[in-house]
Amino acid sequence: MENAVRYLTQYDPEVGALASAEAKRQQRTLSLIPSENYTSKAVQLALATAYANKYAEGYPYVWSDGSREDRRNGRYYRGQEYTNELERLAIRRALQLFTPDPGEYHANVQPLSGAPANLAVLSAFLKPGDTFLGLALDYGGHLTHGHGVNITGQYYNAVQYRLNDSYELDYDEIRRLAKQHAPKIIFCGATAYPLRISFRQLGAIARETGALLVADIAHICGLCVTGCHEHPFPHADIVTTTTHKLLRGPRAGLIVCKKPYGAAIDRALFPGLQGGPHMNAVAAMAVALKEAMSPDYQRYAGQVVRNAKRLSKLLQEEGFKLMGGRTDNHLLLLDVVGSAGGLGAKDGSWLAKQWETAGIVANKNTIPGDTRPWYPSGVRLGTPAITTIGMIDQDMVHVAEWIIRATRHAENETELRRIRDEIGQFMEQFAFESFYV
Repeated sequence: MENAVRYLTQYDPEVGALASAEAKRQQRTLSLIPSENYTSKAVQLALATAYANKYAEGYPYVWSDGSREDRRNGRYYRGQEYTNELERLAIRRALQLFTPDPGEYHANVQPLSGAPANLAVLSAFLKPGDTFLGLALDYGGHLTHGHGVNITGQYYNAVQYRLNDSYELDYDEIRRLAKQHAPKIIFCGATAYPLRISFRQLGAIARETGALLVADIAHICGLCVTGCHEHPFPHADIVTTTTHKLLRGPRAGLIVCKKPYGAAIDRALFPGLQGGPHMNAVAAMAVALKEAMSPDYQRYAGQVVRNAKRLSKLLQEEGFKLMGGRTDNHLLLLDVVGSAGGLGAKDGSWLAKQWETAGIVANKNTIPGDTRPWYPSGVRLGTPAITTIGMIDQDMVHVAEWIIRATRHAENETELRRIRDEIGQFMEQFAFESFYV
C-alpha cells in the first residue's frame, strides 16, 4: 500500500491520508465481519487497469433463437475488442469454477453487486404482484429476499418463511408454504445462517411445486465450490453471488444459471436494470476466479470453517449463546442479550460499538423476535478475513479471549484500549504487505 498511497498523496493529500489511515486500521484490528475480506494485490491491480476507462454497454455476444451466439458483438459502443475478450474469459472461469458441466450453464459477470443480481433474476421471471418465497430478514435472510423495506418486497408478493425454534431451516414448512402460495420462485441462501443448507431438499420442493429455485450463495460460495458445503447445482436453477466475500474478489456480483434461463436474465440485467458494466471489476473478478481454482484456495476454505468451529466452541464454553447451537460454515451469530456470555449487553449495536473500541470489528444483527433492527439482540462475526491473513485454529484462542474480555469489560474504556493495543501488536506478525499495492 505504501507505494500506491505515496503516489496518491502527492496528487491528492486528503484522499491519500484517508487511504493510508484505512490501511493502518485494517492492519491493527480484527476484521470479523463475515462479509468482508482482503483481496490480493493482483485483484487490486486489475481494478486499476485501463479497463476503468471503458464503457461497454451490452454483451460480447447476442442471443439468437434461444442460444447464445458468441461470434457476434452485442455492444452498443465501438472499441470493444479487448473488453469482449476479457468478459468471455471471466465467463469461462465462472463456469469452470461454479458448474458441474459448463456446456449446460450460462454466466453473467456484469451485476454491480449481489442486490442487483437478485433483482435481475426476479424481474426476469416475475411480473409485479407475482409470488415468490424468501427467508425472512430477522431469521437470517437478505433484504432482497422480499423484506418490506426493499423493492423486492414492494413490487412482488413476497411470502417469507422462517426458521424453527432450533434456528434451522424447516423444509416441511417451506414445502407447505410453497404448496399453499404456488410461488414462481423460491429464494434460498442467507446472510446470517450458520448451519448447512440442503439444496437437494429445496430443489425437490421447487420441482414438486413448479417453482424455480434460486440459490443466493453470496456468503458461502467459496465453501460450495471447494466441497466444504453442499453445492447448489444441479438442484438449483439459478445461482447468485457476490464476489467480494469468501471469493476475495472485487465488490461485484455474479449470476450462473442453467442455460435455458440465460437470455431472460441477461435482458433483465441489461438493458433492464443496468447500463454499462464496470469492466475493471470484471477484470478483477476474472483474477479472483482463477485464484479460487488453486490448491491454496481449497486449503483456505477448509481453514475458514475450522477457525469458525474452534472460535464457536471457545465462546460457547464461556456462556455465549450461538444461534443454531453451532456453526457449519464461516460465521457465528451470537445472542448477546439472551446469553450468559453477553453479561447484560444492552443490545448488539451497543456491544459491537464497544468491541470496536477494543479493536474487534463485527456487526450487529437481528435474531428472531427482534423488533428494532437498529438495536438488535445479536452480533454476527466470521473468520474469512482473519483466515486470509494467516490465522489458524490455535489463533482462535487469542481471538476468543479478546472477545470475552471486551464483553466482560465493555464499559471499561481503559481495558478496551488495552485490548486494542494487544491486538495491534498481535497483528504485526501477519504479512499485510501481501494485500496492498
